[in-house]
Amino acid sequence: MNTQTKIAIIGGGVAGATAALYFGKLGLDITLFEKEPSLVTGPPFCHLHAGGNLYREISDAQCITLLKQSIDFLRFYPYIVDYRPTVIVLPTTDKGTPEALLPRLELLTKEYERLIKDDPENEVLGKSEHYYKVFEKEEIETLKEKTIVPEPKTCEEWMIPVAQNIDLNKVQFPLIMVQEYGLNLFRLAAGTALSLESMTNVQLHLQSIVHNVQQDCDKQGWILSYVKEDKSHQEHFDYLINAAGFRTGKIDDFIGAPCEAMVEFKAAYVSKWDDHNDIKFPEIIFHGERGTPRGMGQFTPYPHGYFQLHGMTKEITLYEDGLVSNTAVSCQPRLGQDFIDKIEKEWKEEETQKRTHSAIKHLSQYIPSFSTATVGSKPLFGAQQIPGDDPTLRVAEVSFPRERYARCEIVKVSSVLDMIDAIAKVFADLAIIEKSAVGDRDIAHTLHFDDTILTQKAESIAKERQYPAALANRTMPKG
Repeated sequence: MNTQTKIAIIGGGVAGATAALYFGKLGLDITLFEKEPSLVTGPPFCHLHAGGNLYREISDAQCITLLKQSIDFLRFYPYIVDYRPTVIVLPTTDKGTPEALLPRLELLTKEYERLIKDDPENEVLGKSEHYYKVFEKEEIETLKEKTIVPEPKTCEEWMIPVAQNIDLNKVQFPLIMVQEYGLNLFRLAAGTALSLESMTNVQLHLQSIVHNVQQDCDKQGWILSYVKEDKSHQEHFDYLINAAGFRTGKIDDFIGAPCEAMVEFKAAYVSKWDDHNDIKFPEIIFHGERGTPRGMGQFTPYPHGYFQLHGMTKEITLYEDGLVSNTAVSCQPRLGQDFIDKIEKEWKEEETQKRTHSAIKHLSQYIPSFSTATVGSKPLFGAQQIPGDDPTLRVAEVSFPRERYARCEIVKVSSVLDMIDAIAKVFADLAIIEKSAVGDRDIAHTLHFDDTILTQKAESIAKERQYPAALANRTMPKG
């Protein structure tokens, strides 16, 4: 390794933190700049998307890529996995049918089998023959009469609370259970911080703002100007990784990089369902047409009766004017000031109440008893960048529009390891790292964790961001 090469990473979200962790582990001189007081503060994520079953509109090729990326991500970050399955439900009002989903699920099952055959360590989503299971109406009616199991192990045990709470007259059969798990944002923020803080070759600059980037005329690389603790600094770096999230275009503007991108503001809502504090639910996805009143509903469980909610309508998760593109004069798409205020300042209590209750109402049309849920906290929110001009894109990694410059544009967190591989190949070509290091999946950074310490830090981060500590907890497999 060329340990004298200085690498600057702008942005400490999933992409930037993972890049710092990965290349720091290889011994490189890494400096990570993050605007916020802690890492991984970008758009909310809660679901692995292992096969893209939430997104009927994307291609089979994207689904296969998401499956492989999700397996890589699970193996690299095992401590953030929430081990509970996902149930796919099509409402009676939906234009699609459950049967139409089965060919893709069969394709993904075969691909999962192939990946396990290539490497047995890829078996992180359970047995391939159990990747998905269909439940006809008769079986759901039978499960409805069963007693809820406190620590579910089988698909049938996980399905009991679904059978008992959804309105069976408003959904199509069969229901489909998939071994797609949850991901915990706060545990990732805690784990990456603990790992990076332990590395002497990684400089972690939190609450630091990069306000200019210039090409170094005297030697190859870049000069970064930044502010930390109200003091201005300048520093030379040999290579720049732009992982600035929805602010990626600002860095492109500094260096004159070509670009085509969009930014979309989204929010998820935190609810508290006191009537079901002790019941372990799977995640439930109610398919629907994006942007309509029947948009997809996502019901994501956390411990102690907390549920994260998405509703792909303009009254809930999507926003009027929340999707914007770059212009001819700037790579940075310009969100309205109202969105910037939400990101940088705070939500108005009236909007939190209104949109959270809209989300509860949206899910209650399929889960009637959920109408008693209340607001659990302020929303989880953020803006995400989408490369190009296709808002349905779900697979994206990294581009290299300038020499010694990588622009990271991940749409789903699970694609981050493919992003790393692409940068590693460039580093190998520049003789910064050995070619043998490309594709390295060493997870030594996870081995020193004491789960109690990790959980305490994750809970502390949640509370600092004004969220319930329960959102930092996860479901672990039993038996």
